[in-house]
Amino acid sequence: MKNKSILHLDLDTFFVSVERLQHSELKNKPLIVGGMGDRGVVAACSYETRKFGVHSGMAMKVARQLCPQATVIKGNASTYTKYSKEVTEIIKSKVPSFEKASVDEFYADLSGMDKFFGINQFAHELRQTIIKESGLPISFGLSQNKVVSKIATGEAKPNAEIVIPHGNEKTFLAPLSVNKIPMVGNKTFQKLLNLGVREIKTIQEMPVQMLESVLGKAGRTIWKRANGLDNTPIIPYHERKSISTERTFGRDTIDMVRLHATLVAMAESLAYQLRRGNKLTSLISVKIRYSDYQTHSKQAKIAYTSADHILIPKVEMLFKQLYSRRLLIRLIGVKFSGLAGGNYQINLFDDSEEMLNLYNSLDKIRERFGEHSVMRAVTMGTKTIGRMGNPFNGEPPIVLAHRKQ
Repeated sequence: MKNKSILHLDLDTFFVSVERLQHSELKNKPLIVGGMGDRGVVAACSYETRKFGVHSGMAMKVARQLCPQATVIKGNASTYTKYSKEVTEIIKSKVPSFEKASVDEFYADLSGMDKFFGINQFAHELRQTIIKESGLPISFGLSQNKVVSKIATGEAKPNAEIVIPHGNEKTFLAPLSVNKIPMVGNKTFQKLLNLGVREIKTIQEMPVQMLESVLGKAGRTIWKRANGLDNTPIIPYHERKSISTERTFGRDTIDMVRLHATLVAMAESLAYQLRRGNKLTSLISVKIRYSDYQTHSKQAKIAYTSADHILIPKVEMLFKQLYSRRLLIRLIGVKFSGLAGGNYQINLFDDSEEMLNLYNSLDKIRERFGEHSVMRAVTMGTKTIGRMGNPFNGEPPIVLAHRKQ
C-alpha cells in the first residue's frame, strides 16, 4: 500500500490568540479565558499561565489562586466562531479533502500531492497562508497517519511545524511520555505509571497481550498507537451538515402547551445528539406546516454551541416569531446545521462547574439507560422524540417509517 501523508493543524491556544489579535496589550501576558464567576471554569489559558499549573477545564477560582497576576476574560463564542470559519475557508480553498475535528483543529489528507509539488512545502505554505490571512498562530504535524501527526503537532507547539518521515514513527514516539498518546487520560496514565511505564518506548517493547490484560480492549489500541500504527480515516468536513427532527400530529392542533413541550423535547434531543457526536451547531431553524399544507420556516445564526440552555430558548423564540397565522398546525420541526466538531469547551464562558457537571451526569445516564431516562418536566407526555443511535457514526440515518410524513 502506498504511504499516506496526513496533516494535522491546530490553532495555538485558539481563544487566547483571538483575544490577543483584538487586544494587542494582552500579548505575552498571562491570560485566562472562561467563566468569570467564582464557579466559572477555565476554557483556555495562555502558555504563560501553564507554568503555574493552570489548565483548561479547571475551576476559575483555583486558576486565579495559582496565577493571581493573570488577566481573566469572559470570552465571546461568536467571535471565536467567526475566526474558526475564516480559517476553515482558507483550508477549504487549498485542500481537496479535510476534516474539521473541532473549532480549532483540522486534518487533511495530502497523499499523492507529491506528484505535483512537495507535500512538506505545500503544508508549510498552507500554514504561512493561515498565519498571514487570519493573523492567528497555528502549528502542524505531518506523518503517515492521524495519531502520529496529532502527537507531532503537540511537540511542535507553539507556532511551529514538525514532519515525521515515513518509517521514523516509532523512533519519534519512543522518548515521549505515554500520556502524549491520544486516549491516555489521567486514570490510564496512572495505571501505566504503576506498571513502571513512563515512556512510549516501553510500550513499544511490550507484547500487546500484556497491555490488553491490564487495560482491556483499549490496551490494544494504545499499543498500536505507541507503535505509530493507525488507519483512522479522514471524515470529510461536508459529510454531515445538519441534524433535524420533526413531528406530524395525528390531529392538527393549536394546543400551545403540547406544541411547546414537543419543541423543547426536540431541541433537547438534538442537543444531546450533538454532544454525543462531539459536535456544535451554529444555525438553528424551526419549521411549521399548517393544516392547509402551507409550510414556513425561520432560522437564526448563533455562536457554536451544544448546550440545551442556549438552544432551547432560541428554538422557542423562532417558533414565537413564526407562528402568526393562528391556524391549526399539522407539523413542526427543528433543525441544527452549520455543524463543526468540538466539545463543550466553547460554552465554558457562560457556565458554572455545576452546569457542566449536570450535562455530563445527565448524558452519562442517557448513555446507560437510553435517551428517555432523563427528560425536562415540561416535555413529559410527549411521544418519543430522538434516536437511540449516534447520528455521527458515519452510518446513514434510520428512516422513521412509522411516523406520518
